[in-house]
Amino acid sequence: MQHYQRIRDLREDKDLTQEQLCKKLFMHKTTYTNYEQGKHTVPLDFAVTLADFYGVSLDYIAGRTNRISGANGASLTDEEACLLNGYSRLTDKNKGKLELFLEQLCQSQEK
Repeated sequence: MQHYQRIRDLREDKDLTQEQLCKKLFMHKTTYTNYEQGKHTVPLDFAVTLADFYGVSLDYIAGRTNRISGANGASLTDEEACLLNGYSRLTDKNKGKLELFLEQLCQSQEK
């Protein structure tokens, strides 16, 4: 996966438009669009800004790993990230069902 696809996915996961992100990061939309479309290479200082903003590692943005981990040391395995991605795509109703099922499963496991 190319880094430009990764930064687009991160932005979309936060439900931000390019314009909204650019306002938050105080940058011109055309500049960001060129990064996201792969027309220009993302400079290291901006990659660091994005990594901090999204709470992920530079290796994740660069596509060198699928493990999400930020400067705070928190990290998710690929399996955990996949589960969170699936959860984020559910409707509110289905999220509630999944949370209830998970609670029941945890209680059952404790017995």
